Amino acid sequence: MQKTVEFFFDFGSPTTYLAHTQLAQLATDTGATVVYRPMLLGGVFKATGNTSPVTVPAKGRWMGQDMARFAQRYGVPFAHNPHFPINTLTLMRGAAGLQLRDPQALMRYVDAVFHAMWVQPLNMGAPEVLAEVLGAAGFSAEPFMALVADPEVKAQLVANTEEAVARGAFGAPTFFVGENMFFGQDRLDFVREALA
Repeated sequence: MQKTVEFFFDFGSPTTYLAHTQLAQLATDTGATVVYRPMLLGGVFKATGNTSPVTVPAKGRWMGQDMARFAQRYGVPFAHNPHFPINTLTLMRGAAGLQLRDPQALMRYVDAVFHAMWVQPLNMGAPEVLAEVLGAAGFSAEPFMALVADPEVKAQLVANTEEAVARGAFGAPTFFVGENMFFGQDRLDFVREALA
């Protein structure tokens, strides 16, 4: 039986970026399939009464240091985005739309957006910046904007977000291995154990 880990994500979460950098190796090591599940973190927060950790200044400072430590441990680039927080609605509709209409292109898009957000780091809430990042990744801005405006795509992102909340998610990244839920990129060891 094929092992699967579902990865509920939002590009606006730096810890989700860190998790993303580790998932290909985790899949290789465990023989599991990683299924990317775009959701809207703002919708999750609203539904659960949760808020971003940076709303607590001391926690926000600590998290900045902690993310830098994990990036160093993982050997991956990471930069605090000075434009944070960024409204990710269009970005997440893009992920949901590509998964629905062009799944082969999803990972190219996911890699490009995470890199733009947390390595470069760019203001991905600015339409001209988004268009430039899309173009560099081989996506045309006009078809992309039509995709994110599609009612079916919008409904899919809402459905994914509602499903995540119904299953117990309260933030990102959230992983599911079967019915077992794991929250946070610092829980990847538990995800690995659940897949073993």
